[in-house]
Amino acid sequence: MSVLQFIASQQGRQDDVPNQELAKRLVDQSDAEGIREIVDNLDHPEKAVQSDCIKVLYEVGYLEPRLIAPYWRIFLNLLDHKNNRLVWGGMIALSTIAQIKADELYTHLQTIKDAVQRGSVITQDSGIRTLSGIAASQENYRKDILPDLFDFLRMCRTKDVPRHAEIMLIALDAEHAADFIAVIKAREPEMTSNQRKKAEKILKKVEKLFS
Repeated sequence: MSVLQFIASQQGRQDDVPNQELAKRLVDQSDAEGIREIVDNLDHPEKAVQSDCIKVLYEVGYLEPRLIAPYWRIFLNLLDHKNNRLVWGGMIALSTIAQIKADELYTHLQTIKDAVQRGSVITQDSGIRTLSGIAASQENYRKDILPDLFDFLRMCRTKDVPRHAEIMLIALDAEHAADFIAVIKAREPEMTSNQRKKAEKILKKVEKLFS
């Protein structure tokens, strides 16, 4: 039985509940064949089907990333897709598997960085999460990636600084903590009172981790 019949568009639905339910069913049953079918339909001629399929896949990634990890290269290739839904959906999928596929993704850092630079807000958020996940896996990866993440933190919109900084915490180590703190403190004069409070909470976390 085809699992494609359970996606939202095939049921005449415009919400994502069917896709989330299908993802949970695929995970609960460890249905590798069903996941493969969803992957195969990422290039379906109907955009609605494409969108549903990438949604199902990253929802699987949230629940059990190892089930979609074998398809890391397909998700990476989506970063250049003409359908922006597949671009940011592919990046979300990558973010869920970044730590377990760090070695493979590390060899494609520039592709991920380029997608972050030109991408939508969702692509950027998930791209930062992907890069942070890769960086968290090995010391030499951190040394290569954290300076770029800090550069992004220096240049991103002020209101986004606390959110991105929070994501980067998983990759931070004692060697880079001072630079991280300096970047955030340099951005604080631009922040609203609420943004500054969020930034200060992050700084306290860093001080607690590495004091």
